[in-house]
Amino acid sequence: MADRRRINGPPGATIPPIYEDASDKSVVTRQPPRSRPANAIRQTYLKTGVTPSASGSAYLEVEMAGKPGVSGLKLSCTVHGPRSLPRSSLFSPHIILSTHVKFAPFATKQRRGYLRDPTERDLGSHLEAALRGAIIADRWPKSGVDIIVSIIEGDQDRETSRQQGDEAWDMMNTLSGCITVASAALADAGIDCVDTVAGGVAALVRDDADNGKPKIVIDPVPSEHDKIEAACCVAYLPTRDEITNLWFKGDMPDDDMATYMELVQQGIQASKHANRVLVQCIGETVG
Repeated sequence: MADRRRINGPPGATIPPIYEDASDKSVVTRQPPRSRPANAIRQTYLKTGVTPSASGSAYLEVEMAGKPGVSGLKLSCTVHGPRSLPRSSLFSPHIILSTHVKFAPFATKQRRGYLRDPTERDLGSHLEAALRGAIIADRWPKSGVDIIVSIIEGDQDRETSRQQGDEAWDMMNTLSGCITVASAALADAGIDCVDTVAGGVAALVRDDADNGKPKIVIDPVPSEHDKIEAACCVAYLPTRDEITNLWFKGDMPDDDMATYMELVQQGIQASKHANRVLVQCIGETVG
């Protein structure tokens, strides 16, 4: 008899970690170049209501690049609250938002510690800024809500060489996934928001196949490109046409404003793709 209380994830395998042999430097696996169009994102799976003990919860999986049916990034989010603050705390006319992002020790190639490092604290700060612009904070005076995102598996291909890719660019995709899964969990908790906020990433890349000519792609994967010049992560409210958080990283000329604007526009397009998955998931839950 099937266990009806268990929520099964999407079908597909997970590639186990492969560690390099320090004595053998000749074996270097090369990730195939990007096969999907520059304006296409990877397949995404989103499910709400996966943690009954929390006020709201969601689970997100993103397909691994170049491997259909194999999941890469895995995120789980729980929302606790709104609940009353302690009587000893100062009065606040708005809700107190607390975000916590933590990698599982086995989530990346390099084993993570149990205490939060600066990268995880930065992700939590960006996530708080993205969600604060969407929540109607004055509905719950002197109340607090905790949003906890657990990164079960990072957005890294464990088969690629250790020299390929860069964790700094992987953090962009991780943050966009955190924003999307947290927005779904807030909707599952019944917390009023002005709109559904979703994250999207655009990057300026260079490939030898294109004679080193720079181009802008959305949902970039470092192992699919020879070099990533810069990247932009956008948290976007589609109905209100507002950006709640913007994170740039990379090396670009200060006077090249056209490229900056194009990166932002493509990041907005990526967030719109993610928002369609988010709206469909919430519609299935409500229906």
